[in-house]
Amino acid sequence: MARTAKFAIGQQVRHRIYPFRGVIFDVDPEFANTEEWWEAIPAEVRPRKNQPFYHLLAANESAHYVAYVSEQNLLPDDGEPVQHPAIPDMFERDETGGLRKKAVIAH
Repeated sequence: MARTAKFAIGQQVRHRIYPFRGVIFDVDPEFANTEEWWEAIPAEVRPRKNQPFYHLLAANESAHYVAYVSEQNLLPDDGEPVQHPAIPDMFERDETGGLRKKAVIAH
């Protein structure tokens, strides 16, 4: 049974183990990637599948990328805003300085 996601779209988070941070842009209620992807994770740190997984616009010291991370491996991050080139395309700042997904305008 899928749980309610602990983190929200637009929220800034950091990985519990690895040195990267990101902004959530989508949430899967439980694991929804390939079996090959899951099995490529070393068994000793492989997350459970029956938890929310988050799509992140992620950044570390040297790169920007998209990451797919289990809820158990994320922590809230209230540090400096994450710098990722796709953030301005997907999000806008609200009146509190937080991020919210840009509205999609149908033509």
